[in-house]
Amino acid sequence: MNSTLLVNILRFILLLALQIVVFNNMNLLGYVSPFPYILFIILYPVNGNKSALLASSFLLGIIMDLFSNSGGTHATACIILAYLRPTLFKFAFGLSYEYQTIKLNEVLTPQRFTFILLSVVIHHFTLFLLEAFQLSFIVDTLLTVLLSTTFTIIICIIIIYLIKPNKR
Repeated sequence: MNSTLLVNILRFILLLALQIVVFNNMNLLGYVSPFPYILFIILYPVNGNKSALLASSFLLGIIMDLFSNSGGTHATACIILAYLRPTLFKFAFGLSYEYQTIKLNEVLTPQRFTFILLSVVIHHFTLFLLEAFQLSFIVDTLLTVLLSTTFTIIICIIIIYLIKPNKR
């Protein structure tokens, strides 16, 4: 078994378990719900199989839907994020993406932060818009997206620094 595949499977299981056990039980002030499980999609290898990413993103989302009783909103948001991921890479990294020399779990640069920010905003906006499913709740939805995105990014950056491989 390939070590990259093993790392991705382990990351999938650990982030999903962490989300279900810890972060699904967190709801601060009714507006802040962190979803660091999307870090699996964000940290998926740049040169990895795109079909496998879409399939695993759907699986990740559908498992979250089963545990959150959310009717497919997580699966939809995860698939949209996985589908738009190459475009986000091109926007955030430019020429570095073309040569596939990007490693997201290193020092946080403005390009990495931009990529993480855009990924989280797209996921959360899709998720909360589908959850509300009415434009009359747009102010509450935007507030929830803003606060949840901020909290999720902070948690994602902390997790990235905790799992970052040491350079020796």
